[in-house]
Parts: sequence; C-alpha cells; structure tokens
Amino acid sequence: MSIPIGILDQSPQFAGESAEDAFRHTIELAQIAEELGYRRFWVSEHHDSANVSGSSPEVLISYLLAKTKKITIGSGGVMLQHYSPYKVAENFNVLSTLAPGRVELGIGRAPGGLPRSTRALQGDHQASPVSLTDKIIETRNYIYNRIADDHALAGIHVSPNPAQPADLFVLGASSNSAEVAAKLGLPYVFSQFINGDEEVALTAVRNYREQFVPSIEYPKPHVILALSVIVAETEEEAAQLAGENLSVKIHLESGKVLTVATIEQAEEFGRQSAEKYRIEVKEAKVVKGSPSSVYQQLSDIRQRYGIEELVVHTVIQNFHKRVRSFELLQQAFVQAEVEASLEV
Repeated sequence: MSIPIGILDQSPQFAGESAEDAFRHTIELAQIAEELGYRRFWVSEHHDSANVSGSSPEVLISYLLAKTKKITIGSGGVMLQHYSPYKVAENFNVLSTLAPGRVELGIGRAPGGLPRSTRALQGDHQASPVSLTDKIIETRNYIYNRIADDHALAGIHVSPNPAQPADLFVLGASSNSAEVAAKLGLPYVFSQFINGDEEVALTAVRNYREQFVPSIEYPKPHVILALSVIVAETEEEAAQLAGENLSVKIHLESGKVLTVATIEQAEEFGRQSAEKYRIEVKEAKVVKGSPSSVYQQLSDIRQRYGIEELVVHTVIQNFHKRVRSFELLQQAFVQAEVEASLEV
C-alpha cells in the first residue's frame, strides 16, 4: 500500500452474537489482514460492556500472535491509568520475547469504561498522585531497562529483556494527548473516530509536530490518524452500511469530557459519576463510499494532515461485509499504486 494502513478491531458483539463469535471474528480478521498486507492489527480495551468483548488486550494479543505469522499486533490501547507500569512492561516484554519485532504498545488516556469499572480496576488506588504522563515515562523506562540511579527502585529489571522491545504509541483525541506524546518523543495516534472535530484534530497534529522533542528511539515526529472507514461496491451500499453513526459525548461538571458508544451509556456514566453533566450528540465522522471514492478521500486527508500512517476502524454488523470493506480498501490502494507506476 502507498501509505501504511493498520486495522483497529474492538471485538464488537452485535445482537444475536456471543462473545465467542466476537473473538472468532477478531481472529479471522487478523488473519485476513495479514494476507491482504495490512501494516498492523490493534485490539482495544473496554470494560463493563455488553457490546464489546475485548477487555484484556494483552491476553488477546498473545493469542493473535500465535494465530498469525508476520503482521504486527498491538494494543489500541492499554488504559495505563488503571495499572502498574512495571506489570504492563512485564506483559509486553513477554509478548515481545515470544514474537520479536511484532508487538506494539499503544497507551490510551481514557478510562475504557464507566466509573463503576474504573473503581473495580483501581480498587483503593484511585487517589494515586502519579500522573498518566509519569506512568508512561515509567513504563518506557521499564521496557528499555533505563531506571535511573536515583529512582526509588534503582537496580530493578523487567524480565524478560527482549532483543526488540515493543514500540510505544500515545493515543488520544485532543491537543492534551498530542502535547504529552510530543514532550515524551513518542509516536502519536489521533483517534478521529472518537473525536470527529477536524479543527481539533488538525490543531493536535500541528501542536505535536511543533512541540516534538526527539528521543532515543524516535528522532522524528510520527503521526497516525485513526478513523472510521466503510467501503462497499457502491456509494449507496456504503451509506446503507454506515447507517446512523452518532458521536456521543458526556461533559461532566468537573470538566472531563468523554466519548461513549450510545446516549444510554452516556446517561449511565453520568449517573455513576454522581456529577452534573450534559450530553452532546453529533453525526459521527465516517469516511464511506466506493473504493475509488474512499481512496480519494483518504488521499486528501493524508495530504491535509501530513500524516505518516492510517489506522482504520470499521463498524459493520455483517461480518462478511466488514471483511469485504477491508478487501476493497486494500484493492483500491493497490490499484492506485499500479496506475501511478504506469504513469512514471
């Protein structure tokens, strides 16, 4: 493909399907993505959800690595706020030792669930003063065994110590996440399928590039745009498959803004938070259409944002049509490459 493209799969569980069905589809999709030549396959982390089965990306990643041969498998992402950086580093060092060069650790900044699941995950540690930025720094230092001499745990090592540690990415949907990634010198993934506000996305990408501080592993900024894409044989079919895609946000009185799947989930989040809140509903941003149309839309987006890679998230209830969407997308890029080579 002329631009590296990856897939984000959330193991969705649609009406009439079981969790076993959802995971079987995820496994099959990863294998198909490998055959088609996609760059990476990421899985997500969601908690206390009846619609998404993927709650433990580390466990699912290990299974997908065993069921594939060469495609890169990663998290999109691990919700680090809930966990010990040391344990996350151990998990991904084990994965990287089992499958050298094929593991990526995307770190998310959202809770990945409702307040109830956050309390269940964090137990008595919710009042921890450690910031997420500090946790990302600590995770990276553990993964690369770069614990400073003045660290409280100086001398500690993460076992095993892989020859090719997992690549790290900061995921987010705001300028705040972009600035964290830039400060730490890590690749940045803007989740436009979560926040479809183009002005916010452009500002985040611009701020990331302007504020980027080179690091040992990443001397240059690297931007990936994650977005919703639906491809079908015709424009009409794509529009039908896209249906009514809504972007639902809850604005809490404390200032936090979170994106959730449905209005009902937003109301439940507000109830569990015990804060005053308001709900904002907009039409979700989805790149949809025929293969040639989607190719042109993605090419325009790439030029407008100046991004290095894409990650596509495709929500189609019919699994076979979801697979077909990825096939048509791949074919569109291959055809464009062939046509470009003929013009040279």
